[in-house]
Amino acid sequence: MNVVLATLNAKFIHTSLALRCLKAYSERDFHIEIAEYTIKDPPMHIVSDLFSRDPDVVGFSCYIWNIEETIVVIDMLRKIKPSVKIVLGGPEVSYDTEYWLRRLPAVDCIVVGEGEETFHHLLTELQGEEKLHMVFGLAYRKRRGDEEEIIINPPRPKLDLSRLPSPHRFPEDVAQLPNRVVYFETSRGCPFMCQFCLSSIEVGVRYFDMKRTKADLLYLIESGAKLIKFVDRTFNIKRDYALEIFKFLIENHRGCVFQFEITADIMRPEVLDYLAKHAPPGIFRFEIGVQSTNDPTNEAVKRRQNFAKLSRTVTAIRESGKIDQHLDLIAGLPHEDYDTFRKTFNDVFALRPEELQLGFLKMLRGTGLRHNADKYGYIYMDRSPYEILGNDVLPFSDIVRIKRVEDVLEKYWNAHRMDRTLLYLVDRVFESPFDFFQAFGDYWEERGWQKIGHQLEDLFSRLWSFLTEGGERIPAALEPDVALALMKYDYFLNHNYKPRKIWWPFTMEKRVAAYWLRRLAERPADVSDAFAAMALTEKELHKRAVIERLPFDLGAYLECGEIRRDAHTLLVVLYGADTGMTAGGERSGEGADATGGRRGAEAGSAGRSARPFLLRIRPEEADAVQA
Repeated sequence: MNVVLATLNAKFIHTSLALRCLKAYSERDFHIEIAEYTIKDPPMHIVSDLFSRDPDVVGFSCYIWNIEETIVVIDMLRKIKPSVKIVLGGPEVSYDTEYWLRRLPAVDCIVVGEGEETFHHLLTELQGEEKLHMVFGLAYRKRRGDEEEIIINPPRPKLDLSRLPSPHRFPEDVAQLPNRVVYFETSRGCPFMCQFCLSSIEVGVRYFDMKRTKADLLYLIESGAKLIKFVDRTFNIKRDYALEIFKFLIENHRGCVFQFEITADIMRPEVLDYLAKHAPPGIFRFEIGVQSTNDPTNEAVKRRQNFAKLSRTVTAIRESGKIDQHLDLIAGLPHEDYDTFRKTFNDVFALRPEELQLGFLKMLRGTGLRHNADKYGYIYMDRSPYEILGNDVLPFSDIVRIKRVEDVLEKYWNAHRMDRTLLYLVDRVFESPFDFFQAFGDYWEERGWQKIGHQLEDLFSRLWSFLTEGGERIPAALEPDVALALMKYDYFLNHNYKPRKIWWPFTMEKRVAAYWLRRLAERPADVSDAFAAMALTEKELHKRAVIERLPFDLGAYLECGEIRRDAHTLLVVLYGADTGMTAGGERSGEGADATGGRRGAEAGSAGRSARPFLLRIRPEEADAVQA
């Protein structure tokens, strides 16, 4: 019997852990192939590939991000290969199972919940006497004459994780490890009861054997994996277990990056201290679900959260300069209206995470919130992803407004393209970060920019358009020349090579530029010892440097947050030199500066070949040169 396990991943770089778990458990008795596609692949290409494999059984792993695309493939496959057995599994079809079997007549059966034993038992029955009623955890259709009956067998008891073989040892995966994301689990289950999350349905947490876990991780690292994402719902729920894995990865990482979902308000101080002292910068990423800081909201969704403790943890991690943090918010939870969500956003943005993901509530099948949707007046999409369209305190009009915030937040803050500029605007100009992103998002949509693409120059020029043409949206506190100077600084540091064009008019005359380049070559120590040590000639500066005169002391601003106009700045940015240098000629990535900049984000310079230097000049000198 030829078995194909298939799924449509969200992106090519993703891999399916579920398919590998199923294959690892059943390959000793059955011939099983894995076929991975993406939701962007044409259905005809997917079906053609599956058809060429000549399967007797095809199993599809189904999630909210791929179910509708998978259904198209299933319907086509049934028409061209009527005899094939089509089996579904995964969280999207493990709830409302009867609905799925009635909606999808092309599907023969559904594996509900954990699939390793159930799928193996199903294959055994399909190859034998087909006593499907004996397969716990299976739902299937049965014909009685002209009538069809949906049979849902009793659930299968929880698996003993020690009996499961490793899903990470397939030789065919090794070549792709450096270029794809590896998903890894050390446990199953979640101790919490958040009513919007499927993980709350399973009570208790089960762990895989530590020895096996370490062996698999070491195998993946030695085989070339570059990014391993742990799918444990709360990785740090068991302190000793988490700390042991952290220590193991620190000792064996070889440059691989590891991402974890953690609950920040239960992170123990000794774990934080250990990571701050021993973790190499950049190998760990933490994803922290805050969701809401509104107490009535958290109570309604049965979410226990101490935001004060969470804030201390996030702050300690950020100040260590070792670990990037990705914080999540959910708009549309019960009792969270536009104003309280604004507060939630500002509360979390104040923690300055490297990434702040603003998502919208999805009424997942099987969750408590979906069962109680009427209680809160929810309306939502009938089909996946079941995103809300409104509730009793958040109408659709407010959801649309918040989506504009999400759009510019993703393009600007999360992309790290102009950190210094954004921090100036949200801290010094607008009433709050949310108000800035809302006003800019509204302007963005009014201009129709959501309908067209953009390049780096567009992002800068559109922000400048907003600041100069936004009218009453722009607070009086804005100093346009300061904003423009910071935007120039950020723009230059976004390039690996000397930019061929800029998005603002370059007003410095050639003779003035020539004067400053000659001055830099003749008196480099006026800039810094690091600049002088490079011993650049005027010709080399012409080739490798860009310069701009800024109307305030940028060095003082970066150092202590003061906008001082008693001195101006000649900004000098070198390209083609050693990477990762700050404006003072020191190595970047050694903590935040007084303006609130993020670790390794010297206006976006970390990891790029741009090196900024600052020459403090007297305004009268600059004016004399200009004259």
